[in-house]
Amino acid sequence: MSNSSFTPVLSSRDIATAILDEVIAAEHPWSGVVRKGQVIRIVDSEGCQAVDTLFYALADFAERYSAQDTVLAQGTPYIGPGSMLYSNRGNVLARMVADTCGSHDTSAGACSCESNTVRFGHHTKYMHACRENFLIAVTRHGMGKRDIVPNINFFMNVPIDPDGTLAIADGVSSGGDYVELVAEQDLLCVISNCPQVNNPCNGFDPTPIRVLVWEA
Repeated sequence: MSNSSFTPVLSSRDIATAILDEVIAAEHPWSGVVRKGQVIRIVDSEGCQAVDTLFYALADFAERYSAQDTVLAQGTPYIGPGSMLYSNRGNVLARMVADTCGSHDTSAGACSCESNTVRFGHHTKYMHACRENFLIAVTRHGMGKRDIVPNINFFMNVPIDPDGTLAIADGVSSGGDYVELVAEQDLLCVISNCPQVNNPCNGFDPTPIRVLVWEA
């Protein structure tokens, strides 16, 4: 979704009525349950911070977010207000209802120690990465490496050239920008607050984010 033509969709929800309000430290993972009908807000607290996110059906973790099905259903490699997030079984997991930024990637996936080495050199091999964050989070719920699939990158600016080339560009989110999604079924949400410092997705300086949940 092009930020230059984006019209923000705001939320009127009162922070004081949230049933969950947590700060996720820079570079850290997080996971939490979001029940059907509840609303989750992800806030880029300081701006220019990529938030790698996955959703799993709580009833059966084998059903999880599918980037391919979501892109096919939307007809675009970006998501925004009104977008439906689909599972690998063709079911809607969540629906985006508010968005103040307008730059959310579904194509670039999560950074890993291996990809850092290929892209940025062997000296980056031991740097913490999103795939490792995801692994820490999913193992708490009985899952493993094979359960980590291509993810959403909220607030991450990834232009796609006409030839299909991806580029991770400077972020466009500002401090306080947020997205809100309504759960269409009981979900496990897994987040990696991206620790990447080798490209501009975090402004080379990872920062905290905030997660809030409201009842239906």
